[in-house]
Amino acid sequence: MSSHAFRSATNGAASALMLMLLVTCAAAQNSILTNVDLCNGRDHTSVEPQINGCTALIKSEADNTRILMIAYNNRGNAYSSEGQYELAIQDYDRSINLNPNWAKPLNNRGVAYEKKGEYDRAIQDLDAAINIDQNYAEAFANRAEIYQKKGDYPDALKDFDEAIRLQPTLRVVWNERCWTRAIIGELQGALADCNEALRLEPNVAAAFDSRGFTYLKLGRWELAIADFNSALRLDQKLATALYGRGFARLKSGDLTRGNADIAAGKTVEPSIVEDFARYGLR
Repeated sequence: MSSHAFRSATNGAASALMLMLLVTCAAAQNSILTNVDLCNGRDHTSVEPQINGCTALIKSEADNTRILMIAYNNRGNAYSSEGQYELAIQDYDRSINLNPNWAKPLNNRGVAYEKKGEYDRAIQDLDAAINIDQNYAEAFANRAEIYQKKGDYPDALKDFDEAIRLQPTLRVVWNERCWTRAIIGELQGALADCNEALRLEPNVAAAFDSRGFTYLKLGRWELAIADFNSALRLDQKLATALYGRGFARLKSGDLTRGNADIAAGKTVEPSIVEDFARYGLR
């Protein structure tokens, strides 16, 4: 469902650069350490300082393979966070070429390809990351999200299960497994997952949205409306919550507000009616 509030488990976490830079001048040392901090993404709100810090390190450490592979990965993360996926992929390529056995840039490049809608290429990268590190919970979670978007719910559930087994505190995974279970009709399991997602993160619209969707499938209209209200307080333009609340209101006999919500949901996401119909909600 394209309008659901997907949140990748990781869009590329920064890798801490090893501070093994030998310098002879205190001023030079201060400059290099500042670039390390910037490239690691510390203490700034804009990604430009991170890009600049990584670029400076890349230029100054041209012969240090370990520094370069991390700096390219981190700069790729910064580009990806700005939606500059082609530049991000170019940097991940460079990092992977420097060390083909490092799983992190493969995972991150997979996320970038996912953001571009190139799901098959994304899965190839995530497969490679998992082959290198079979305990990489974020890579399992990211691959599961792609399977979910492709409509391959059995494989999505397998990967969500593995991600939760490896890292139960990976909060977004509980919500996404809830959504997947609700789609295929595992409704009590879905409720348990959404409750855990909300316990871990009480103020996330996606988790209220997923639980509201689960209540829709259970025919519990008032509980669905309450959860969609909570989701919409956090994200006023969440199409699934607007349409879902409208659906529940219509079922409850509130035709005026139900039709208004349905219209609002369709305005945000024109395919929302077809999306809900695929899951048996007509």
